[in-house]
Amino acid sequence: MAHAAANDPTSPAAERAEMLVEIAMGLQQRPKTPRHLTSAVELYEQALSLCPHEAELLRARITARKGTALQAVPEQGTASLEEARAAYEQALPVLNRLGGPEEIAEAEMNLGLVLQYLAGYGRAAITEAISAYQRALRTFHRQRFPAEYAILQNNLATAFLSMPVTDERAKIREALAVQCFEDALEVVNLIDHPVEYAMLQNNLGNALQYAPSSHPVENNLRAIAAYDQALKVRSRANAPLEYANTIANKANCLWNLPDELERPEAGNRENLRHARTYYEEAHEIFTEHGEAGKAHQVAEALAQLAHELDGLGEQRHEH
Repeated sequence: MAHAAANDPTSPAAERAEMLVEIAMGLQQRPKTPRHLTSAVELYEQALSLCPHEAELLRARITARKGTALQAVPEQGTASLEEARAAYEQALPVLNRLGGPEEIAEAEMNLGLVLQYLAGYGRAAITEAISAYQRALRTFHRQRFPAEYAILQNNLATAFLSMPVTDERAKIREALAVQCFEDALEVVNLIDHPVEYAMLQNNLGNALQYAPSSHPVENNLRAIAAYDQALKVRSRANAPLEYANTIANKANCLWNLPDELERPEAGNRENLRHARTYYEEAHEIFTEHGEAGKAHQVAEALAQLAHELDGLGEQRHEH
């Protein structure tokens, strides 16, 4: 139906453009192969070529939709991401003049994501991504848009954590990241938003575990509690790779926790054993799912842990 209307030369050009957008969005929502995403990009370009120049808002909306398809295209390098950035930067001035607050905020959120990825390649400043997220938060309030608010807080937190730790403001940024995760967890819950809840708890655990602190044991205990919350959702059966990530993170944390908080000098042999069990399961899952890089990292941790446990065993024999 939509195909026929899009190809009907008697239909108004704007209507034909909208039909092409509908087809593109269908491909984009359920892509079976990367080709579906590149086809969606091509359909958006066709829609733009049909769209009358005076239909400014429609052109901006199509351009922003094209950006979402471009940022989803899997690739080596940054070419599609650079195009997506250009699409959002072209669409946003018009959306700001003529569009609704929610579509503006959505475009800002997507621009932030693109900029954050590009910052990882040294092709954008992470502060630009943070600014885009903060602009999106003017509309995506916690009460009316809990899911968007939570995603933005998660993205802000990961952006803060990705900034260089060489300056004196690193501790402030790490504290801000923890605050962002905690703010997001105030608006999502285990029952209604299990996937987002687990992601946020896992990421909160990482932020607590790796943030420099004058209370490292307290932070590690809070991190363990966060990982345990994530594991209420993530299981080997329903989300094996996410589960493996979380148990590996928990193992890292246990490695640095004393067995008895009141007697840290007594060591952490039991926690090291628990960590080894988690690492072994994570290694098995990563290997099974072809995640060679992660499997290698866990194997290195296991080798180091075995050495440490051997050392403890030798010390015990000497006594």
